[in-house]
Amino acid sequence: MMIDFKHKQHIHSENGVTYNLLNYHGVQLSEAMIFGIGSGLFMGFFPFLKQNGIPIATFRTAPGMIFQRATKRLGIKIKKAKYRNPKRGMYALDKALNQGIAVGLQVGLYHLTYFPQALRFHFNMHNIVVYGKKNGMYQISDPILENTTELSYDELVAVRYAKGPFAPNGKMYYPTSVPSQLDLKPAIKKGISRTCKDMLDIPVPFFGHTGYRFIAKRMKNWPTKFGEKTASRWLEQFIRMMEEIGTGGAGFRFIYSAFLQEAADELNQPWLKDISTEMEANGELLKEFALHSNNICKNRATQDISYDQLADLLIKVADNEKDIFTKLKKLRK
Repeated sequence: MMIDFKHKQHIHSENGVTYNLLNYHGVQLSEAMIFGIGSGLFMGFFPFLKQNGIPIATFRTAPGMIFQRATKRLGIKIKKAKYRNPKRGMYALDKALNQGIAVGLQVGLYHLTYFPQALRFHFNMHNIVVYGKKNGMYQISDPILENTTELSYDELVAVRYAKGPFAPNGKMYYPTSVPSQLDLKPAIKKGISRTCKDMLDIPVPFFGHTGYRFIAKRMKNWPTKFGEKTASRWLEQFIRMMEEIGTGGAGFRFIYSAFLQEAADELNQPWLKDISTEMEANGELLKEFALHSNNICKNRATQDISYDQLADLLIKVADNEKDIFTKLKKLRK
């Protein structure tokens, strides 16, 4: 079964899958608008959840939430399901394809055979679209690729049932009904309101702007506590999660900046463009942090940059985002 599905490359996998699925159903929104309405921007540090013995950090919301929130706020009905049994999960996928439905999947990145081995790592929050089956091969739209590709039955089972943190467990999702007209204004406001709450109001020090501070305070002590080699490993994993896994820190801030530009026009509130500029500048600050961190990890720092100075950069990012979202919280209802 083949579907007339248009593949388009995007910066981030869940944004891209959501865009491509909605576009298939006739809804044309930018990746930035989807990200903003879906409240995709976040910051979290999980000292109790580890990968390779090192705590996990995230700069995006939980997997699946961008699609779920964006569609709900736009009045789009969806179907989502998990199938712990691989045979049931693959049967459900085949059934949807036979009905002419393009299906979004959460998958593990490590076993995706169309990526070079050097680029694979254990990350279970990647998203792809399956839009058909030809000669026993599943046709794949991976939004971070320029062109479509394909996977065999066994290869698709391996990525749908990858193990580890945020295991996909056969998760699949797709729209079932789209309104004839979409009202973007309330969706935009709800998206901004939720992101403000996530970045300002969670009463746990691991999340939002306080999450940066939590990490920064401990980062200053990494070399003394762990030694330079282990401190470098912790820093390397942190920047990988920030800048490589799902575009992370700076990339998401640039996307959110673009969203605020569009929101300013849609809501007729020009002041949002000033906040957009501030968010873009904060993205540049995170790029600077990542560059200095990468140089430390590879022993090629051209300046005398210490872990204390890196931590101070993160605190500055935290201050900026607290200020940004405090302003956005005042958005007129």
